[in-house]
Amino acid sequence: QVQLVESGGGLVQAGGSMRLSCAASGRTFSRYYMGWFRQAPGKEREFVASINWSGSTITYADSMKGRFTISRDNAKETMCLQMNSLKPEDTAVYYCVADESYVTATMRSIMYWGQGTQVTVSS
Repeated sequence: QVQLVESGGGLVQAGGSMRLSCAASGRTFSRYYMGWFRQAPGKEREFVASINWSGSTITYADSMKGRFTISRDNAKETMCLQMNSLKPEDTAVYYCVADESYVTATMRSIMYWGQGTQVTVSS
């Protein structure tokens, strides 16, 4: 079992930056592929980014490329999402996820989810 706890959400103005963190506990963190999803009110869940165990392979959703940066620190058992140039449409609950397979946008099920952290971008 892996427990995931997100932090760092809040309110920011458009054009600003925010850094989300995900702290993992339980099983060996480095064996898991990690990622971020988000869900806005009334919308479907949306893939944000994913990272492999070493950080050598990273995938971003097209709308996040160049603005968001995913990273992980296996020694600290944490994963981060640096978000720059935020837009009102980035407003959503952001979820940290972990799986034994590489996290993709089309995965039917993901093993572990955090409780989510709210990000609100004001215009």
